[in-house]
Amino acid sequence: MVVAHPDDEALWLSSVLASSDRVVFCFGPLFERPDTSEARRKAVAALPLTGIVDLAIPESGAGSHIDWVQPQATATGVRICDAAARARYESNYARLIAALRAPLAGIEDVCTHNPWGEYGHTEHIQVYRAVAALQQELKFTLWFSNYVSPTTWPLARAIGNELRSAERRVLRPDRALARRLMRIYRHYGAWTWKPDHRWPAREAIYALSPPGSARPPRPASEEWLLDVGRLRWWSALQPFARRRLPY
Repeated sequence: MVVAHPDDEALWLSSVLASSDRVVFCFGPLFERPDTSEARRKAVAALPLTGIVDLAIPESGAGSHIDWVQPQATATGVRICDAAARARYESNYARLIAALRAPLAGIEDVCTHNPWGEYGHTEHIQVYRAVAALQQELKFTLWFSNYVSPTTWPLARAIGNELRSAERRVLRPDRALARRLMRIYRHYGAWTWKPDHRWPAREAIYALSPPGSARPPRPASEEWLLDVGRLRWWSALQPFARRRLPY
């Protein structure tokens, strides 16, 4: 499992967390927030997870510099409007590629964020791009989450062709483990999400086969996404699939 930040593993991929033999946290120090950065470091050290790889790459601080009216996916993640933040963001992409290569070598299945970053976090999007780039080289199956928000819906539609997965698995979130991790993060002041977060009854992960695979893609019209805010299943992929994903 490869996630951008500590607590992402509990929020977006808890259903496969217990079965993951390696959990990679990409980003550590928060941008210009040293106190919270130390809290995050202490929380990671206290996690009851095996196989933790903490890359601790400093965050870019690019989170508020996206045009969500007309978002644009890029090779390094998503277009960042501010020049200084964009430079840090693009530099982090190169660091991610270099740092993730060794932990992912020889792995058959890698779970990570989805292409639009669930609710739109720039670094979630960037981690997906880095993992997808390494898939071309290391030939693993890439699995991603199915969360979305009204904000990220336009970006999800724009890159909907990436939803032509080979497999969908509907799973139950591990609420007990996720809540246990949440309590640890909150104890150290490192929980970054809503304190009253509800995990859904089920979530789904999608598989993108490695290059050269003979597994046929699923019809895009069958895909479904889970609304982060309201925790309800979105079924609106079918109309845009017919418009945006010609076969």
